[in-house]
Formats: sequence, structure tokens, C-alpha cells
Amino acid sequence: MTLDPVHLLTLLGMAAVTLLFRVGGYILVRYVTPVGRVKVAMEAMPAAVLTALVVPMTLTTGLAESVAALVTVLAALRLPLIVAVCLGTATVVALRIFI
Repeated sequence: MTLDPVHLLTLLGMAAVTLLFRVGGYILVRYVTPVGRVKVAMEAMPAAVLTALVVPMTLTTGLAESVAALVTVLAALRLPLIVAVCLGTATVVALRIFI
């Protein structure tokens, strides 16, 4: 395996930008208290990121993963999140065995 300098610089650049935004966010929130729409947007961000990660997987994989995602969402509406995740995991394992 060879190390391409362009890929290495790209990777280091992405890491630096990610670190800058993470640290910058903590510093900014320390001195500025978010209110109104900014506060609502920041509270909704974890759900938006999770949705952005899960939905493409659900739509591009097989039936087992799609059904497991649906089971997880429905379980999360009524049960604690850890139970919903366990049910979704068990569903995908069981469906992969039987389908």
C-alpha cells in the first residue's frame, strides 16, 4: 500500500476542519448563550445528523435492514432508546438469518 500525498493532505485537511468546528462550537457556546431559533436548531441537530446517516442505509440496503429500521423507529416512540436499538438489532439479525 502506498501513501499518496494528495490523499494524505485531504485527510489531514478534513480532520483539521472537523476539529476546528468542534472546538470552535464549544468556545462559541461558552461565551454566547443560544436563544430562540438558534437554540431550537441546535437542539434538533443530533436527530438531523442521525436521520442523515440512517435514511440512506435504509433506502439502499435490503429488506432486512429496512424492516429493522422501521421496527426501531416504532419501538423508539414507546420504549427507551436502548430497548429500541436492541429490538432493531435483533430484528435485522433474525431477518438476515431467515430471508
